[in-house]
Amino acid sequence: MQEWIIIASADNNWGIGYKNRLLARVPEDMKSVSEKTKGKVIVMGRKTLESFPSGKPLPDRLNVVLTRDINYSAEGALIVHSIEELMEALRDYQGEIYVFGGGSIYMQLMPYCLRAYITRLQHEFPADTYLPCFDNLNEWELVYSSDWKTSKTGICYKFTEYKRVQNANK
Repeated sequence: MQEWIIIASADNNWGIGYKNRLLARVPEDMKSVSEKTKGKVIVMGRKTLESFPSGKPLPDRLNVVLTRDINYSAEGALIVHSIEELMEALRDYQGEIYVFGGGSIYMQLMPYCLRAYITRLQHEFPADTYLPCFDNLNEWELVYSSDWKTSKTGICYKFTEYKRVQNANK
């Protein structure tokens, strides 16, 4: 069975990026993301892939890039051009599928997701890309929140998990 999962980090304003970069690098978050996604499928937009080190897909995962650019190619990544093509490409995959961003990819795939791992950053960064505030979405509930911790880089963060409420009143 497939399970679609959002994975992201967001600041106090639910900002997730600025000028195609993460708002902050939190080594502990990077480690957590790596542990959760190794051996799994990660789905992202073209700009997200291009923001990775050397613009290369992450190792030990199936990297799927959803882009409208029909001429786009990236060695080591599966390229799809629509939600329908994405669903067809992953039709036989059984397991966790992580939605990696950016902003428009999160919004397009959010209806398919049942869980969200959001690392909250206790700071307000300049941002131009945002997630919706999960705390204000009727169809999502907070099911886990760690204590605040301070990263090696001095940023306060906590791990949270949200689950979709199956019978939410809209």
